[in-house]
Amino acid sequence: MKAALLNLVENQVSRFRQMAGLSDAEAVNLKSLLLKLNVLTVYRPLSDNFSGMSLKSGDRRFMLINSNQPKCRQHFTIAHELYHLYVDPNPMPHNCSAEGKKSDAEQCADAFALMFLMPADGVRQMIPDNELMFGHVSLASVLRIEHYFSVSHSAALNRLFDLRLIDRNERDLYLQYPVKKTAKEYGYDTTLYEPGNENLVIGNFGEKARRLFDEEKISEGHYIELLHKIGINDSED
Repeated sequence: MKAALLNLVENQVSRFRQMAGLSDAEAVNLKSLLLKLNVLTVYRPLSDNFSGMSLKSGDRRFMLINSNQPKCRQHFTIAHELYHLYVDPNPMPHNCSAEGKKSDAEQCADAFALMFLMPADGVRQMIPDNELMFGHVSLASVLRIEHYFSVSHSAALNRLFDLRLIDRNERDLYLQYPVKKTAKEYGYDTTLYEPGNENLVIGNFGEKARRLFDEEKISEGHYIELLHKIGINDSED
């Protein structure tokens, strides 16, 4: 991407963080943020080449996330879609995928996701002073960064490379490590790299359905049907 576009995205990230009540360094709890922003988010098992999508209509926003993909990938997709929902001047329904040549808007969304999930100040704070001084970020620091910010191994390395904290050779070397095995050897929980959240729904859809039922504006059958649409089975305890 051109430097001018990257600078623009960096400013957009800063403004969005400020709007969301986030500092310039802290990690983001995406599920809490989606609830705060009232973005109706549905996780469903989808095909391998479909990461997610988003739609916007007036003040209403919707996001669909592939629960078959690793949680770290889901986090990147959510951040990518937040760009389209809140920053993109002309958001269009699309399939968020890692495949194929990307438009300027998609490149900006990817850059936004990396910067939003891993703010520069926050990344540097996770690296020991001696590593910053000697220009060598250890594998231990890379793992610490990806788990603190809940991102993939490759995303962490790409962000470190973009910030010029590692060079291309270091990035390529660290990419060769088997991620789950290495994380386990360093004492980290490996669920970050595994699928999850199947049929999870974030938002007030269920709350609105319950209110309509309590106010006797819909029947019990209609209420149960609405719950089934978001994957809630009324027969469960």
